[in-house]
Amino acid sequence: MAASRFITVNGLKLHYLDHGGRDNNWLVCIHGLTGNAHNFDALASHLTPAYHVLSIDVRGRGDSEWGPGMEYTPQNYVADLAAFLDTLGIERTTLIGTSMGGMISILFAGGYPERVERVVLNDIGPDIDATGLARITSYVGDAPSEFDDLEAVAAYYRRIYPPAAKMTSEAVREMARWSVKPAPNGKLGWKMDPQIRRPVRGGAASRPLDLWVPFARIAAPILVVRGGESDILSAATVSRMKSTLRAAKSVEVPGVGHAPSLVEPEALAAIKEFLPV
Repeated sequence: MAASRFITVNGLKLHYLDHGGRDNNWLVCIHGLTGNAHNFDALASHLTPAYHVLSIDVRGRGDSEWGPGMEYTPQNYVADLAAFLDTLGIERTTLIGTSMGGMISILFAGGYPERVERVVLNDIGPDIDATGLARITSYVGDAPSEFDDLEAVAAYYRRIYPPAAKMTSEAVREMARWSVKPAPNGKLGWKMDPQIRRPVRGGAASRPLDLWVPFARIAAPILVVRGGESDILSAATVSRMKSTLRAAKSVEVPGVGHAPSLVEPEALAAIKEFLPV
């Protein structure tokens, strides 16, 4: 079972899970916009024979401390990742990033190419399809703030998160329980800072990032995992990614939307082939 740990970086106490594994062969997992470190629990056991696996709660999510609303930006998430690695004395690592975590991985690997061994990008690329972005923006902004019980949270996930429809009831409840905490009135509320659900307006934080620039600077081998029914990462974007970086590989997980769990047979086989597991 993973050890739950805390570390202070850039003035915030961040939480991470230490799944253990082979010392000094580091692999860091980074979740999506509304996710948390536990999103990689199922995958970690497949990787620990060859890697020392860590998964992070990005600031404002999971059990990490909340920060100022205007500082929830990809640039600050990258700064947190750099400080996290520095504090733990990790000079070089492999990264697995889902959705937003993949964006962080692109920015970090492009900005610090000498520090990244390999990169797995889960259903994300430098271009994000407008349809999927609108869907995510809608459900993030309109999410209920409280739920009567865990089953109500699980029902919400089944309604708004496409992969949940194909998960067992137990798996959906397990996913849901790490996303909420008891509220003062006895109900359950999100662990995620409500400020993250509010769109940033004005200033540098509101300007879109051109991720093709840092993507082109990545020196590490890349594996792109795409859900076959994804409305975030198009097949055309995957093709352009492979043209931009000839060493990039890809795999498509049929019948899965945004984002694969990474333990589907197709995804897991590709990851094990890509990584020295």
